[in-house]
Amino acid sequence: MRDDRVDLIKIIQKSYSRLSKGQKLIAQFIMNNYDKAAFMTASKLGIKVGVSESTVVRFANALGYEGYPQLQQELQELIKTKLTTVQRLEMSNDYTNEGAVLKKVLKADMDNIKATIEEMDDVVFQKVIDSIFNAKRIYIIGLRSSSTLAEYLGFYLNLILDNVKIVTPGVSDVFEQMIRIGKDDVVIGMSFPRYSANTLNALNFTKEQGALVIGITDSKGSPISAISDYTLIARSNMASFVDSLVAPLSLINALVVAVGMREKSEIANTFSTLERIWEKHNVYNDKNTIL
Repeated sequence: MRDDRVDLIKIIQKSYSRLSKGQKLIAQFIMNNYDKAAFMTASKLGIKVGVSESTVVRFANALGYEGYPQLQQELQELIKTKLTTVQRLEMSNDYTNEGAVLKKVLKADMDNIKATIEEMDDVVFQKVIDSIFNAKRIYIIGLRSSSTLAEYLGFYLNLILDNVKIVTPGVSDVFEQMIRIGKDDVVIGMSFPRYSANTLNALNFTKEQGALVIGITDSKGSPISAISDYTLIARSNMASFVDSLVAPLSLINALVVAVGMREKSEIANTFSTLERIWEKHNVYNDKNTIL
């Protein structure tokens, strides 16, 4: 591997014009799907792109690597740290045409949902649901951009279950909110690029206390995947300065529905009570009033 840590995506972009036709196909695939390519062998990458394994090896050589394993290792390092916001902006060439942005973003979101469906392990999903119901307490943590996902999951699980706690950033430190966590508890941790160090630290702490950890993240190369007892993968690829959280949100919807279906009769009573409260206090504007 090269001694200098020049960004891999930049190297591919700079080298693109002098690559062979087959190597350009590899380059394009890696730039669009670096999280998938990071865990493919040279043979599988060649098959996926439609070139020979030797072409993949020569591609690695053309970028300055001794061989494909060195390129793959750097790809995996890229996954761990992801890209800085500035680097993502530099990758956003396809989004310069404002008229095409809407379709490109929606298409990327569709691709993320499709990949999430294809890669979802139904057995792991079932075990996650079982773990939620077996837990004494359920802690949900997601910081920075993932805080929206954590709040969303917590909001709905709180309507179904009475043992849910959302860990939030603020005056009270994250560790203070999780200080009583124990071996009978479950922690659902969410982390998407760029991965929050505080989320990882909190999950490591809960793991040390014996709690079961459920990770919701974007790839097996995510930092929280290595410490999670169960990991649910939801793709969030977006070659821009923001990440797509559409597939993660869809996965969370599936979790809520699956939990709700087990408690169908109980939540029916809960929502009947809530409807009366909402109507009494005018929580929703259900009147078709013409202003």
